[in-house]
Amino acid sequence: MPQVDEYIQALTTTYRMKIWSRFVKGLKEYQLLKPNDHVCVCISGGKDSMIMAKLFQTLLLHSDFDFKVTYLVMNPGYKPEVLDLIKHNLEVLNIPAIIEETNIFEIANAQSKSPCFLCAKMRRGALYNLAKKHGCNKIALGHHYDDVIETTLMNMLNAGSFQTMLPKLHSTNYPGMELIRPMYFIREKDIIAFQNKFNLQFIQCACSFTEAIHGEDPELISRRLETKMLIKQLLKTNPQVEKNIFKSASNVTLDMILGYKNKGEFHSFLETYDENEDN
Repeated sequence: MPQVDEYIQALTTTYRMKIWSRFVKGLKEYQLLKPNDHVCVCISGGKDSMIMAKLFQTLLLHSDFDFKVTYLVMNPGYKPEVLDLIKHNLEVLNIPAIIEETNIFEIANAQSKSPCFLCAKMRRGALYNLAKKHGCNKIALGHHYDDVIETTLMNMLNAGSFQTMLPKLHSTNYPGMELIRPMYFIREKDIIAFQNKFNLQFIQCACSFTEAIHGEDPELISRRLETKMLIKQLLKTNPQVEKNIFKSASNVTLDMILGYKNKGEFHSFLETYDENEDN
């Protein structure tokens, strides 16, 4: 049984409402965890995934059914100082993580086109493979509420589509494997508050390619940062904008949209338009 340390105590006391309760809410509302599940808690080294690991340790102490957890750090090729910081934080936070080595950064950065896309694809595939290797049937990622609303808005503004970041997904390439996002209701500001309380320092983006191009071209500012700033600006005149973006993904009125896709097949409003003539 995991040791009750100061971080677990803080999660169930000081941060009970802002972090712990919202973690439990996500698990229950979206049915993310079932008896005898074996969850691979994927730790990137950033604040979100590190605190997610502590939440799972806390859950192991309080859950009313049995499940297993494997804490996994997939090293895509971090610089030694970055990996040292991750190891240091794992020790400080009492997280018994397994570190698996890969050469993903080296392969992705050798590509002249879309290295970030290739890197993301390879990292996701590596996580599924490693989770399977360790006997897991679910992988948990540390995406939070702010990630959800930013992704929803980014898709509308940059991809011309309405789709959000779902709390769970069945894997199409790994039968029986499921991706879950148990921090779905947790706000980033509360994660940062927890981090600051304990003076914890986590890695940011540790990609060598990003480091090489960052600062050289102002046009390369990330879309996510732009979206963060846009939402911040909108909040000045509409304090409900974040809640409304989040709610919109579960409040879609199909008879008031031009079209939608279901299992890859597009459906137009014209298909049922004449049927609704008398309505």
